[in-house]
Amino acid sequence: MMIEILAAESLGTRGLCCRITARGRVIVIDPGLALGARRQGLPPHPVQIAAGRAVRGRIVAALQGATDVVFSHYHGDHIPLLKANPYQLSFSDLPPHFRALRAWSKSLEGQTDTSRARACDLMNLLGGRWRIAEGTVDGPLSFSCAMPHGIGGMPFGSVMMTRIDMGACVFVHGSDIQLLDETTVKVILEWSPDIVLAAGPPLYQIGLDRIQRACAWDNALHLAKAVKILILDHHLLRSEEGVDWLRALSHAAGRRIYCAADFMGRPRWLLEATRQALYRAMPVKPNWHENYARGLARVEDFGLVGSLTA
Repeated sequence: MMIEILAAESLGTRGLCCRITARGRVIVIDPGLALGARRQGLPPHPVQIAAGRAVRGRIVAALQGATDVVFSHYHGDHIPLLKANPYQLSFSDLPPHFRALRAWSKSLEGQTDTSRARACDLMNLLGGRWRIAEGTVDGPLSFSCAMPHGIGGMPFGSVMMTRIDMGACVFVHGSDIQLLDETTVKVILEWSPDIVLAAGPPLYQIGLDRIQRACAWDNALHLAKAVKILILDHHLLRSEEGVDWLRALSHAAGRRIYCAADFMGRPRWLLEATRQALYRAMPVKPNWHENYARGLARVEDFGLVGSLTA
């Protein structure tokens, strides 16, 4: 299909990776994933690790046939990493073709030391193929200037959004915007998109106050009424509250608002949001994660794995 979402919380992992085919180009945006090192006091359940392996395989396959790769920012769930943990996308996973891709990247301005180091790793890997894309246009691709990562400022930094003219429609990728900034939403609407894939608000975070929640709701409703298809995922679906929020938004907008799994016609696998329930249903032995990192434990020993990797 022309738009394929490869990684998102409703697909079992952290991330917002997609593959877009447009005007002879195959563009992979934000090729990365993570599982959330600790949530609800627990490390990733083996079932979530299995989902992560399947998602990683889909991202690598997409990169093998790509012409372009876009990095909206340098968080570990959005890029391949030189020093990845066992649940992320490592440089060692990348196909040789990766070094030949046209690479469009967020600038290093306003980034943390960690993000700067990761950007330098990518620069060294890609050489002359790596370029800062903020505010530029190349064929069907347009890139925003720096936009707030949620509410913006350190340590959150900023992100770059991507617009792709697909001919019959316009697609916008709003990575990690969280719908918490009105100016960001205004920029999206000025691009006249038909389809928007964006990160919804992080309702699971205690620090998200009532005013910020109201801002995210108003911005989401504004987008929902202005575009043909709105897909919200990522931070929003790290909690089951996000499912209720998405349902209420659809009701208020009078139309269906999708998560990534809905759009792709897949079951919703909210594995981070339901981590405690997974541990209760399928207990994990002590030291399992250490053994897995050493190749001494198997995800295949747990139920649901077959359906996650199909």
